[in-house]
Amino acid sequence: MSTLLDEHSRPAVPRRQPLRAAVIGTGKISEEHLRFLSRDSRVELAAVCDLSPSLAKYAATRFKAAAAFSDSVRMLQEARPDVVHVLTPPHTHWALVSDALNAGAHVVVEKPVAPTNAKFRELWKLAEERGRRIVEDHNYRFNEPILAIEELVAAGELGDVREVDVRMALPIRKAGGRYADENLPHPSHNLPAGVIHEFITHLCYLALRFLPAGEMWRVAAAWSKHGAEALFKYDDLDALVISGPVHARIRFTSHCGPDCFAVTVRGTRGWAETDLFQPHLRVVVPRKGGQQLSPLLNHLLNGANLMGASVRGFRNKVMQKTPYEGLRTFLDQTYAALCEDKPPPVTYDDMDRASRLVDALLEDGSRV
Repeated sequence: MSTLLDEHSRPAVPRRQPLRAAVIGTGKISEEHLRFLSRDSRVELAAVCDLSPSLAKYAATRFKAAAAFSDSVRMLQEARPDVVHVLTPPHTHWALVSDALNAGAHVVVEKPVAPTNAKFRELWKLAEERGRRIVEDHNYRFNEPILAIEELVAAGELGDVREVDVRMALPIRKAGGRYADENLPHPSHNLPAGVIHEFITHLCYLALRFLPAGEMWRVAAAWSKHGAEALFKYDDLDALVISGPVHARIRFTSHCGPDCFAVTVRGTRGWAETDLFQPHLRVVVPRKGGQQLSPLLNHLLNGANLMGASVRGFRNKVMQKTPYEGLRTFLDQTYAALCEDKPPPVTYDDMDRASRLVDALLEDGSRV
């Protein structure tokens, strides 16, 4: 851990507006964070930091940050942010989050917050000692289709949840892609689950939204690698998580197309599904027309919804809108919580359960 200001007893961050925010890391996801930070009245964008001085300066100029840095320790000392967004590759998170907490800042961090649950708990303990908060970015939880499915479950429209299916297909082995370069290996290859570890938190926290709270899990995980080269640890995961009466399937593949991030929730009355890369919502439930007409009405209603979704999807592509639409809601709720000194939308239990489930999927005893 880096040596920072002697501020372990720094007073609590005042609940003032605007809060001084700083961003570490200028990768693709940073554009979404910076766009929010540069426009929200509760935020003063104090600094952008990246190992590349030119990238830091470019991002600071583009989003009107007060300063640009290439040294995160110096940035923490000079900019003195109230909130730090850690948007760097996962293997750097633990040290950067620790530094930010020790400098007296709250931390918003991309997933995974730490490589293991034990390391996450170390950071959480440090945050509690410093009187600060850590908030892991569970942005897909706040996408409109997921919120809609949660509303259907809460209203009893689907009945009691019995099955959850979360699957992602991405061509991580694609020649020329950032994960497949053997001459310049991506840092994620060094994570416990390799490249899949960079995505698995998303799969886990979405599955957990529909599993019973407080229940123990039984986990069976099949990790596979297609190919003999040493670069990839795994490129395929097929896992079953059983919690009480609910079965959840977690699936990652690099060998199916097209790209997808599909979520299906099935209950005793009906089911709902979406694809967060091609947003839509399909719902099959009993309709007012009764058992005979329900299939027809479901087809008609879902057909209309899919037509509307296709038009919105085309418009989003033209307008260059990304699947990160839930990130703005996540950040909005997070800053509202920080300003009002209330619990953030992603809680300790949310982060702890997700990291414990990742650990469980990797345990030798869970492998099949």
